[in-house]
Amino acid sequence: MSTGEIDRIAPTLRPSTPVRGYQRWRTLLFAHWEVDAEVLQAMLPPQLTLDTFRGAAYVGLVPFWMEGVRAKFVPDGLGMAFLETNVRTYVHVDGRDPGVYFFSLDAESALAVLGARVGWSLPYYYADMTRRIGDGVIDYSVKRIGKDEPRLDVRWEIGELLGPSKPDTLEHFLAERYFLHCERRGRIYSGRVHHVPYPLAKARTLQFSDQLLGADGIDVSGPPQLVHYAAGVDVEIFDLKPRDAD
Repeated sequence: MSTGEIDRIAPTLRPSTPVRGYQRWRTLLFAHWEVDAEVLQAMLPPQLTLDTFRGAAYVGLVPFWMEGVRAKFVPDGLGMAFLETNVRTYVHVDGRDPGVYFFSLDAESALAVLGARVGWSLPYYYADMTRRIGDGVIDYSVKRIGKDEPRLDVRWEIGELLGPSKPDTLEHFLAERYFLHCERRGRIYSGRVHHVPYPLAKARTLQFSDQLLGADGIDVSGPPQLVHYAAGVDVEIFDLKPRDAD
């Protein structure tokens, strides 16, 4: 299915269903590589179809900071804050609901890892993580705790502000994703989030060393081909539901 046949605007609209939680995502790096579509499709659950932009498939690495992570009934002052990094690609379900599929997610909060694994069936891992910010440069490191202990060390420089990406652009395709899809006991579940469009900026990697993609079985060569930055967005979280639910 071609990129243009998928409705990419409807997912950006706020759902009418009840909000279940809140999060604030900050200092996001969007690092991307173009990869072989057939290889990537073979790594997905069979119910999901790889989403492509003008025939090209992408895998992304997104390190960022989360704060105010809480259920709707929890006061903002009691929300959690922690670093997180995800390895992801882009999928749709029968031509609908373009979203993300996560190969792995690393977080420095053991509680968040446990909650996401149990409640959302997402492949979270506990990791030691650090972030340092100064003079428009961000240093970010990850060391997963456990088998093989893959690492990520990246330094990037924030560039010119681009603002919200326009529909039908590669930036919009990569950044503006409001569905997540995951597999649980052979069924596909989908969840939604809502936020204003990312205030994207240009970015440039100054140092880059990654083992997370390799640990997920994804073979890329060298630093990311596309790099963007976003200062952050405030996020509403909605239910995760099975696709065949009434």
